[in-house]
Amino acid sequence: MKPVRLILIFCLVTPVFAQNTVPEIPFETVPNFLSYSPDMNLGETLGVAVNSRGNIVVLNHPGSANMGPIWSNATTQLLEFDADGRYLREIGKGVYGLAYAHQVRFDQFDNLWVVDKGANTVIQFDPQGYVIMNLGRREEGYHGDVELATQEQARSFGGYLGGPTDVSWDSDENIYISDGYVNSRMAKFDRDGNFLMEWGSFGSEIGQFNLPHAMQVDRNDNVYVADRSNRRIQVFDTDGNFLRQIILDVPYPPDYQPPFAARNPERQVRETQPWAMCISNTTPQYLYVADNEPGRIYKISTDGTILGWLGKSGRRDGQFNWVHGLDCSQEDILYVADMNNWRVQKLVLNP
Repeated sequence: MKPVRLILIFCLVTPVFAQNTVPEIPFETVPNFLSYSPDMNLGETLGVAVNSRGNIVVLNHPGSANMGPIWSNATTQLLEFDADGRYLREIGKGVYGLAYAHQVRFDQFDNLWVVDKGANTVIQFDPQGYVIMNLGRREEGYHGDVELATQEQARSFGGYLGGPTDVSWDSDENIYISDGYVNSRMAKFDRDGNFLMEWGSFGSEIGQFNLPHAMQVDRNDNVYVADRSNRRIQVFDTDGNFLRQIILDVPYPPDYQPPFAARNPERQVRETQPWAMCISNTTPQYLYVADNEPGRIYKISTDGTILGWLGKSGRRDGQFNWVHGLDCSQEDILYVADMNNWRVQKLVLNP
């Protein structure tokens, strides 16, 4: 029986690799599609989410009004635009659990969820903009600057979060949080916010994480976790059982120029880091996943097959400088939080 068991384990952990030839997806950008006053320029844009009415929420970090230390000041803005890109309002002004938010998502009821890695919170806003649930807990102000534990030192504890990064829901409305900058785990809550379970620990083995940076759940309740520093996407069932993994291994373009370094071919590793992720509302569903280098977005089937890619690193329209958030809720339209270019891009695929 031993040889059979070894073969089964090998099959289980073997990653799903991309095909040798993956086509480029044609697309067009919609220039200047967001309309707002020049006195509210965007800073680092970490997330973008679109609700059922087509309204767009941008997670913006404009900087600190008093020019104080970055990590000691709340910098999060939640800016809402209508479907035509016209500015409507700011959500969550003065909310205690907002400090340095990392991601925004809409659930099926158009509630807005904000994941804040600085405050260790996940906050649910109703469509009117009122807070209706808070998961995790922000440190009290009298502690001064909080010294975070390292990933190796972190000890997750139930519903207390440590550097959370993303949120999604299964068909029973259970809540899943990638708890990733300090804790290296996935946390599961029921629809009422009661802590149910966790899985994962710091490391590189199957089922372990090294910065789970984004995550999504498909209609079949498969949980996709972008295990960023391990350069892979791990797929689990809702009980945390490992199913398979996906690797972004489309070859680098020969003329690739990193956005923050001189050209160095030795940096061109086989697998790239998954940074941002969304899942479509189409049938069948598709994952769209972005890496930081070489700055591409990939269209992936739920079985892990890379179907196409688009974009590259750069600072012009249609180029990206660290994609940190994606929304693919509208068919063949991508909204891209282009973090280091201080903007959100709207892309029309297959024009």
